Amino acid sequence: MDRNLLEILPVEGLPEVDVAFNLGNAIAERITLSEGDIIAVSQKIVSKSEGRVVRLDQTDPGPAAVALAGRTGKDPRLVQQILNESREVIRIDEERGILITETHHGFVCANAGIDQSNTANEDEAILLPLDPDGSARRIRVELEAASGKMTAVVVTDSVGRAWRLGQSEVAIGCAGFDPLDDWRGKADQRGRELSATVIAIADQIAAASDLVRGKASGIPAVVVRGLERFVTESDGPGCVSQLRDIRNDLFR
Repeated sequence: MDRNLLEILPVEGLPEVDVAFNLGNAIAERITLSEGDIIAVSQKIVSKSEGRVVRLDQTDPGPAAVALAGRTGKDPRLVQQILNESREVIRIDEERGILITETHHGFVCANAGIDQSNTANEDEAILLPLDPDGSARRIRVELEAASGKMTAVVVTDSVGRAWRLGQSEVAIGCAGFDPLDDWRGKADQRGRELSATVIAIADQIAAASDLVRGKASGIPAVVVRGLERFVTESDGPGCVSQLRDIRNDLFR
């Protein structure tokens, strides 16, 4: 394939996902995969396949959750789940009812990444996978078993962005390539050595995938074709390698 040509193909017809659903097999049954394809899968169906769905009507909020709910206007049962999924509450926006937390994975995001859209009923909430990189590795194995092709996987989720309006998809898990393309030490077009350029390949793939998938399309997975030069036999370091050490976090 032309190095400058990128295709993003929707995986259509995936059924409703439940616990222990074989995502890789289901994807391979619905689209013909090629060597080096990168499959971008929404966090939501990954979480559903791993049983990361909780019932709020079975959640007993503690005193801390009740207090935070009073300050933010949020459901105290949901706040309890947010606290369960967080190692630290970083910011509290009482006016807009938002909790910015650091999850146990190390992600900094609103409400610990917990989502209530596209759930079976209003008393359900979907949590992030326990180990998104592990999820990506599992789906990669399923895809290879079903298709016989060496592919890579990105697990994506939508986040807000500092300094900018709007949401964008980012990679929270990946397998089969390095999520960062380090250009430090290389030369630019004028021969000057680059000292700070590290390209967020996984996040760029995640963002591009959402242009085809869309929030309300019913298409939770896409195939990104044309980036096979990044795909490796090894699973790679995963998205955990993208997390900025708190010592280098200028905003905390």
